[in-house]
Amino acid sequence: MNESILLVEDDTQINEMVASHLKKEGYTVFSAFDGQDAFDLFEQESVDLIILDLMLPAYNGLDIVQLIRRESMLPILIMSAKDSDVDKALGLGFGADDYIAKPFSLIELTARVKAALRRSMQYSLPFEEKEKVVIVRDLNIDLNNFSVSKKGEPINLTAKEFQILSLLATSPNQVFTKGQLFESVWKEAYYGDDNVINVHIRRLREKIEDDASAPLYIKTIWGIGYKMEMQP
Repeated sequence: MNESILLVEDDTQINEMVASHLKKEGYTVFSAFDGQDAFDLFEQESVDLIILDLMLPAYNGLDIVQLIRRESMLPILIMSAKDSDVDKALGLGFGADDYIAKPFSLIELTARVKAALRRSMQYSLPFEEKEKVVIVRDLNIDLNNFSVSKKGEPINLTAKEFQILSLLATSPNQVFTKGQLFESVWKEAYYGDDNVINVHIRRLREKIEDDASAPLYIKTIWGIGYKMEMQP
C-alpha cells in the first residue's frame, strides 16, 4: 500500500492520533493544522485522499473543498463535530465525497478511508468501453477528462455528481432506482437511506438544469427512481 493522505485537523492531539493510526495502516500521511497549510500541502504533494475538518483557522474546511475542487476530483472525507443532516448535506453539496461525525472510532475512519480510495480507483471503470464524450441536448459530458459543460460554459461537479450524471447519460432513458444509483456510484450496499441520493440529485439539478424545479435532463420516475431524458 502506498497511498498518501492529507490530514487537515487543527486539534494537535486528534491530528497526531489519526496520523499515527493511518501510518500504522500503511499510508503516507501529510498533516496540516490550518486551511492555508492544507492548500499549500495539496499544491506541493501528490495525495490520493484528503481528510478534512470543517472548523479550521485561516480558510475553513468548505473553503478548502471549493479551492481543491477547482483543480482536482480526488476523494475528500469531511470530519466534523457538527452532525446534523443539514451540515452533512452542506458538506456533501460543496464537493466532499463522504462525511464522518466526531467523535468517531479509528476503525470506522479506516473503513471510510479504504472505501473512498477503492471507489476512487474504480472511478472510470464503468465507462471505459463506452463513448468518451456524451452529448445530451446542451450538455457535453467528457468521460475521459471528467468534465461537463453546458452551451460551452464549464460546470463544476463533485466526483459523485459527475458519476451519477455519467451513469444516467450513458444509459439513456433507463430508469435507475435509488438503490441502483447508490450501489453503482458508492460501491456499497444500499440500506434504504434516501438522503444521500436526494441531496446529490438536487445539487446536480441545480447545476445542470435551467430550472431545477422543472428538470429537463434528470427526470423523476415517482416511486421508482430517476432516468436521463434524452429528448424533450
